[in-house]
Amino acid sequence: MKIVSVIARYLLGLMFTVFGLNGFLHFIHQPPPANPLALQFFTAVSASHFAAFFFAIQVLGGLLLLSGFFVPLALTLLAAELYNILAFHLTMAPESIAPALVACVLWVLVFLQYRNSFNDVLAARPAARG
Repeated sequence: MKIVSVIARYLLGLMFTVFGLNGFLHFIHQPPPANPLALQFFTAVSASHFAAFFFAIQVLGGLLLLSGFFVPLALTLLAAELYNILAFHLTMAPESIAPALVACVLWVLVFLQYRNSFNDVLAARPAARG
């Protein structure tokens, strides 16, 4: 399981690093979405520069996964990213949800290796320290 988790970590890190950098450098051409509502959403996100924050977190999380440092932090950041990506695809572009689902499976495989780091976060009543 550890080897699967390491491979998943590298694939997920590469995925988020490349697509996060693409948000800034535009080296992978993407056609505009077919759904007019999705097009409005992308226009608003781009015009307001909100996308810059979204892509910066993708790059940061991807680089942390690739480096192997602060992996639980990277998983936490990328969980929020994946939530937003899934929400977009479920509501506005369900035909292109496959890469998002692959990323979610990879995220779960990495999470399983680091789940002990989240024990206090996932506890209903964590013990107070100090």
